[in-house]
Amino acid sequence: MGIVHVPVMLKEVVEMLMPVEGGVYVDGTVGLGGHAESVLKAVKGCTLIGIDRDEKALGIAQEKLKNYNVHLIRDRFSNMKIAVENIGYKKVDGILLDLGVSTLQFKAEGRGFSFLKDELLNMRMDEREKFTAEDIVNEYSEERISHILWEYGEERFSRKIAKAIVNARNKRPITSCMELAKIIERALPRRGRIHPATKTFQALRIEVNRELVELNAAIDAGVSILRAGGRFCIISYHSLEDRVVKHSFKRLASHGVFDIITKKPIAPCREEVLSNPSSRSAKLRVGEKI
Repeated sequence: MGIVHVPVMLKEVVEMLMPVEGGVYVDGTVGLGGHAESVLKAVKGCTLIGIDRDEKALGIAQEKLKNYNVHLIRDRFSNMKIAVENIGYKKVDGILLDLGVSTLQFKAEGRGFSFLKDELLNMRMDEREKFTAEDIVNEYSEERISHILWEYGEERFSRKIAKAIVNARNKRPITSCMELAKIIERALPRRGRIHPATKTFQALRIEVNRELVELNAAIDAGVSILRAGGRFCIISYHSLEDRVVKHSFKRLASHGVFDIITKKPIAPCREEVLSNPSSRSAKLRVGEKI
């Protein structure tokens, strides 16, 4: 497909995960296999369990990781405990979650993640699911749309955008990404470089894929299968995700089952941000099972 995805903070992830020879690791967002490959290269004899909802991504990862000991599973990362046990493992030595949307999902045709494309409002990470962003903008009440934009997009003009969406859909259903982006642009004239639809599209994606609910469940599932001394590394890209990770780690630490390794999140170095601008908002938090 000619799609290149640059994994964020590769060096930092491997250093923090501290893979050991013969260890078993879970990459709950294996994507195109970039982080997984680095972990497997770091030490000999590792086993990696890669989980992703995206069938196309798993196909690419399968090819990239074909020379390593890898199990790839199409599932939600919140189901990692069941996935790991089904393979035959009860405990693992480390877990990685990279919460970013992959380049494949933004650039592949028909996925509906980008407001720059004239394609159907989709945004499903797992195309087996029925519920899409089109369902939200055409069926949710104005109040509910406003709430989602405020809660998941931190959009201060959520009410104005919700009203514009409802007014537009009363004339005809909203079906395409570009159509929705234009509705938002008319309601909110552009200020600066950030497109006025950016936060709305983030909020819709989170709602479609239940991302924050999934993240909470994944952290609890992951901790339950980590060995003592095993590391849990999570890369987030916006404040909502980071808040969930931060509070979950603090809760686990207060229960005496977890040590927080990163008192402050690790950010990519200046050189990485310059070479890969999409990494600029990334934050890596790490905890260790006691």
